[in-house]
Amino acid sequence: GMGDDGAKGLLEMKEAGAYTIAQDEKSCVVYGMPREAVKLDAASTILPLQDIANHIIQRVKSRLS
Repeated sequence: GMGDDGAKGLLEMKEAGAYTIAQDEKSCVVYGMPREAVKLDAASTILPLQDIANHIIQRVKSRLS
């Protein structure tokens, strides 16, 4: 989403126990939805786009160890 619709959904996921990630402002072409997610405290972490996949892989690996 471009506004807060996706951010509200992300917050619901976080409140239900999900680990959530928002893209940082610097790596965004349009920071609309990530900004709303950050404002709502819906993101467990905020990362540059190029770091998100590796972060997810590392979290999964650490849970499997």
